[in-house]
Amino acid sequence: MWPALTLLLLLAFGGGHLWWRRRQQEVESVLRREIGELRAQQAEASAHEQAQREALFNSMVEGFLLLDEAGRIQISNRAFRELFGVTGDIRGRTVIEVLRLHELPDLVERLAREERVLGRELRLGGPGGRCVEVNAAAIRNGGGARRGSILVFHDLTRLKQLESASTEFVANVSHELRTPLSMIKGYVETLLNGAKDHPETATKFLQTIERHANRLALLIEDLLTSSELESGRAVLHLKPVALRPFAAKVIEDFAPRAQARGVKLLNEAPDLTVHADADRLQQVFANLVDNAIKYGRAGGSVTIGGQVLDAKRVQLCVRDDGPGLPPDAVGRIFERFYRVDKARSREAGGTGLGLSIVKDIVQAHGGEVWAESQPGQGATFFFTLPRGDRTEPVRQPELI
Repeated sequence: MWPALTLLLLLAFGGGHLWWRRRQQEVESVLRREIGELRAQQAEASAHEQAQREALFNSMVEGFLLLDEAGRIQISNRAFRELFGVTGDIRGRTVIEVLRLHELPDLVERLAREERVLGRELRLGGPGGRCVEVNAAAIRNGGGARRGSILVFHDLTRLKQLESASTEFVANVSHELRTPLSMIKGYVETLLNGAKDHPETATKFLQTIERHANRLALLIEDLLTSSELESGRAVLHLKPVALRPFAAKVIEDFAPRAQARGVKLLNEAPDLTVHADADRLQQVFANLVDNAIKYGRAGGSVTIGGQVLDAKRVQLCVRDDGPGLPPDAVGRIFERFYRVDKARSREAGGTGLGLSIVKDIVQAHGGEVWAESQPGQGATFFFTLPRGDRTEPVRQPELI
């Protein structure tokens, strides 16, 4: 009997042990599964948090760098990589390895002694003289030891270009105003000193004064027009304008001036209607035709032409057969006060603003303007205008 009981006990024990092992395996399997799910959730949450952080950094307009205590890059955003043209993974590398700018390691080193360094400007060189402002701050732990650094980069290139353009504009305006004012002042002083007592000399001097006063008035009028157009304050009264009769009127207005230089004016404008402000369009054609007559070939020809580009746009042009433009002038000819031949332009009485006004007017209509020329083969000035039938006044869009 005892052997049978022993066998039964052994079988019961073995069965219980197998059940316990199976149960333990099931519990361990459940735990492993739950741990795996927990880790997956943690990894997903971490990835989501990382994605949010990267999205936040990449949404910044300024370039951003996070450095560790050894000065190695931990995080960089899209704006930083685009600003400096950086490609590939730069994590773990130093700033000097990535950018080769010796000013940056010195700036980071200053953060060991200072909490922040603000407004440091860096000249990057390259096309256009790029300029970047750097603001940096130290990251410290509770004991005050530095744990890393944050660098924020702001591109100042456009701002510097605008400042330079503003300075150049003021200098140009001052020069353009000073020249006729000096001439007027000189002739007035001469008249006061006795020239007024000689009728023939006085008349000649007064005619010169009048000419320079007219030049001043024209310059001021062009400055006001340019400012009004560029600021977006001008209102365009858009209406259908028939091109061919409009060009015929322009040619009629400039016929005496063209005849004086022996220039033939040709009307090849398309028989189409554009959607434009007639007064502003008159300014465009007047500037272009006047320039073509003045700077084209004596005894040559000036042509007003054009063609249909598509269902919405017409391309117009003013073409001469004169000496043309130097290659380096074609891209700058629409800048304020830019002159291909300064001496000849001032002698002809120009203000240097005519083509910039043309550009502003065309852009206000939603069109484009450009020039094409080969030295010795004349110059052609193109611009586009919209086609349409609306007649209501429309405020000019702000120019960029």
